[in-house]
Amino acid sequence: MKKNLIVCLLLACCTGITAQVPNVFALDGTALSFNKAKIYGKEAALMPAYKELLKDADKALQFGPVSVMEKLNQPPSGDRHDYMSLAPYFWPDPSKPDGLPYMRKDGETNPEVRDYKDKDYMPRLCEEVSTLGLAYYFSDNPVYADHAAKLLRVWFIDTATRMNPNLNFGQAIKGVTTGRGAGMIDSRHFVKLLDGVQLLKGSKAWKASDNKALQQWFTSFLHWMQTSKIGRDEMAAKNNHGDWYDAQRMAIALYIDSNDLAKKIVWNAEDRLDKQLDKNNRFPLEMERTTSLHYSGFALQAFFIIAQMAQKSGIDFWSFKSEKGKSLAIAFNELRPYLAQEKEWDGPQIKAFDFEEAIPLLRAATEKLGCKTCAESIKTIAGEKIGRLRINLLYR
Repeated sequence: MKKNLIVCLLLACCTGITAQVPNVFALDGTALSFNKAKIYGKEAALMPAYKELLKDADKALQFGPVSVMEKLNQPPSGDRHDYMSLAPYFWPDPSKPDGLPYMRKDGETNPEVRDYKDKDYMPRLCEEVSTLGLAYYFSDNPVYADHAAKLLRVWFIDTATRMNPNLNFGQAIKGVTTGRGAGMIDSRHFVKLLDGVQLLKGSKAWKASDNKALQQWFTSFLHWMQTSKIGRDEMAAKNNHGDWYDAQRMAIALYIDSNDLAKKIVWNAEDRLDKQLDKNNRFPLEMERTTSLHYSGFALQAFFIIAQMAQKSGIDFWSFKSEKGKSLAIAFNELRPYLAQEKEWDGPQIKAFDFEEAIPLLRAATEKLGCKTCAESIKTIAGEKIGRLRINLLYR
């Protein structure tokens, strides 16, 4: 590590770039700083990924601004500022004249969900702010910060267009409920968005007043998460929903400088991991799903993100082992051969698994869990795209 830091400082000296370490949460700020210095040093190994990032950021400049006000569907509250979405795996009951109540088809997405623009816009917004934030950080080009700031103000701050800080009407099921705890999975993308926001700090586009207003929004949203029935229902979820609830809750806690809460969330996540893994070190509630490999990886990804953020609170979740012997390493090692395509998955999977979903897990395990074979597995999965992967910019 000392050698890497020395190289980073030498590069910074030669290029005139300070490569300041950003205060990010789910990302590794030191790695970003190290790679920024290498980019300015024109290190060949990173340039394909850097150019791909800028290409994505240039596309992001064409997105939005968007807001919750654009949806055609009126929320039950009558207030278009309220976010609204439909549960993706629920369909009209063909045996009923009006199709109500909707019935569940796990793993099969009802195209009707696309009629609710909020569900399309919010994850896209988070993705683009993340992309623009990274592009601004690595390039220092203010055009990326300008657009990211505009996207954030329209969605969260401007009174005419801002989203109300709740998900009262997330993943509604027609004929059953106007909103439910499971709808909070929609806002898991806030983890990525908040790192994007942190990368904008210091730019002229993202003023201290903007950041204060956004912190107030997330303070209100966090209060809703922890006090509303919908939020408490999701907190009690014993599967990936509870894991992602804690992941986004922790990102918000760190963003609003609530470190005591962040520590409590890590301890809660440790308890979740201990209870969710079975004797075979699998997630049985994810194994029940029709796309069980996807959901097993999805649950583990939430824990990995929490472990990365836990370092900000001085807690080493990566090395945690419960009294029953449960740990992130054990959970990953059970799943790894299937993610690496060394073994054929033995659980339900009604549609092909996209193995590129495994790359973030494999890369994090290389860095944090000492996986010796994961780098080769990533090369196999990525093929000729390996050099252009954004993940190359996120780790040393």
